[in-house]
Amino acid sequence: MSDAPPVKSATRTLDIIEYVVSRGRPLVAQEISEALGIPVSSLSYLLGTLVEREYLSRTGRRYASGPGLARLQAQTPVFSLAETVAPLVRTLRIQLNETASFFVRHGWEVEALATETSEQALRYAVRTGSRAALHGFSAGKALLAAMSDPEVDAYLAGSERVAFTGSTITGADGLRAEIEQVRRTGLAYTREEHTPGIIGMGRAARIDDEVVGAFSVAIPAVRFDAAVERRATDLLTRAADLLGSG
Repeated sequence: MSDAPPVKSATRTLDIIEYVVSRGRPLVAQEISEALGIPVSSLSYLLGTLVEREYLSRTGRRYASGPGLARLQAQTPVFSLAETVAPLVRTLRIQLNETASFFVRHGWEVEALATETSEQALRYAVRTGSRAALHGFSAGKALLAAMSDPEVDAYLAGSERVAFTGSTITGADGLRAEIEQVRRTGLAYTREEHTPGIIGMGRAARIDDEVVGAFSVAIPAVRFDAAVERRATDLLTRAADLLGSG
């Protein structure tokens, strides 16, 4: 049996069910393990239990939702975007141990649809439902870069861009340069532009080739180095790819 604490095991069990159902296709154990950050040794026991109880079904090496779930509901569930991204945001936070979020765009602002706060003593917190200006957050810059040129022109002409810190980029030329950089690399950054001492990294995410939002992480500058940047880049890319592959 798993030696994980009961609460942790319960959380992992729910994460597995939510993730498998939200993907809408059979998944191999390794894919579930990597997406949710659960060691294969612990995952094997949990998957076996879920199959035994028929909450998951197994065909060969692949797992899918099982008939046990149908007994708990009258209709096949339709997962909201927030429910779909929640386990991916949680995995980002667990694997990087920094605050992770998923933002959607509302006009010239971004809204935190799902967020997980780092467990480290020095951390940045984002409240679910909170909004911020596009130019101030890395997720906002990622979404700006995903907009068409006419939309970017309209934003630069019509938005009021406040300087949150001395590092905030508010000018049209500076933001155009940032947008072009994001379009080349796929990654957006804010370097103490919204909050002193905080580095943000963001990547836009698509479902069926449509941009639906952006994943981001907020990292205290004192912990931000080349190794952390590489790790965050890999995890953000993986989260966006997993969401898009569903």
